[in-house]
Amino acid sequence: MTELPSTRPSLSLAALIEALLFTASDPVTPAQIAQGLGVATKDVEVALVELEASLNQAADQRGLRLQRHQGRVQLTTAPEAAPWIERFLGLEATTRLTRASLETLAIIAYREPVTRPQIEAIRGVNCDGVMKSLLVKGLIQEVGRADLPGRPYLYSTTPEFLQHFGLNSVAELPPLPEDE
Repeated sequence: MTELPSTRPSLSLAALIEALLFTASDPVTPAQIAQGLGVATKDVEVALVELEASLNQAADQRGLRLQRHQGRVQLTTAPEAAPWIERFLGLEATTRLTRASLETLAIIAYREPVTRPQIEAIRGVNCDGVMKSLLVKGLIQEVGRADLPGRPYLYSTTPEFLQHFGLNSVAELPPLPEDE
């Protein structure tokens, strides 16, 4: 194990956490960050609020955002940068979502957890292919089985869905019109 310097770096705790999150491949808990840095979890929470405020304050000048989901945090790219990132990485053709995919995602996001038969009843068409595509892209996931005849799978959105649409949670989605 690498030995840490005896003195803290000249970076603020928020800046040090930003560096750690930048290198982390998966979302991490504040407790994991605290353990890795040898500081109190409450200090990490305060620094995360500071980091988030810093990123949000200069959002038009920063390409990163702090995303929180289910008690975990990660740095993500700004949704506004997506078209340029996709082009740079050669992902333009593979990340486009069809109208059917977007409709299905909207149903899942607003009604999760939801079964495939419920989705098909709302859309009025079979959605096997769309569901497979969304599962492969990591935008939806199976989260259990419903207590209904045949015990159909329940589906919900994933952190990748939130990242793709620049959200911290589905609660940030705009409300549906009253008649829907």
